[in-house]
Amino acid sequence: LCIWSTTAGLSKRSSLNRLRERLGISLSDDQLRLALTHRSYSFEHGGIPTNERLEFLGDAVLQLATTERLFYDHPHLQEGKLAKMRAAVVNTQALAGVARKVDLGDFLLLGRGETITGGRNKDSLLADTVEAIIGAVYCEEGLEPAFELVQRLVQPLIKDAINLSVGVDYKTTLQEMVAELALGGIHYEIDSTGPDHAKVYTATALIGDQAWGTGEGTSKKSAEAVAAKHAVQGLTAHYGQAKRG
Repeated sequence: LCIWSTTAGLSKRSSLNRLRERLGISLSDDQLRLALTHRSYSFEHGGIPTNERLEFLGDAVLQLATTERLFYDHPHLQEGKLAKMRAAVVNTQALAGVARKVDLGDFLLLGRGETITGGRNKDSLLADTVEAIIGAVYCEEGLEPAFELVQRLVQPLIKDAINLSVGVDYKTTLQEMVAELALGGIHYEIDSTGPDHAKVYTATALIGDQAWGTGEGTSKKSAEAVAAKHAVQGLTAHYGQAKRG
């Protein structure tokens, strides 16, 4: 069965209603609570069911829905390129970004320890919960509503999938561009804000003394990748494609 009845002490109905409105879904209270229930919460509440099975199912639905969209949107692309584009859309960092847009972390059912250590802002936990919600919609309402939810959540990522697939290795792309343009060396300046358990890093990509791109992320690596992406875009706009052949 997809659904389990859960007991008192979980999210209040008004909170669930807010989340339903943000996601554009109509899941029952029990099904939505289950999708939000992390194993740390289950451990502290008598071993109630967790969202892990729904996450497993939702991952498959997400992969299929994204694959179908990319397949029909890009009929001339080869399998290898489509696979890279899909990976750019459904990876943990991308899904965590989707979750943050609806403040999903505020609604998670977490144990005290997980809450204290910043679980509400962890990329992996947020991404897993997005998949669990997709799985819950599939269980309760079927494939078409689940596909519609995926489209709403990741459509901006799908539209930008070609850029995102290149962006998996934007730092290398930036190095290649700088070498071709003979602009000198690249280095990144890193700043951070927030408490230790929920730091946000800001990276600036500098070529010589000039800043070409900035980016934020929950790790230094992810912030640098975003900064490199913006630097590539800035260099392309400034120098054009001609020198790159």
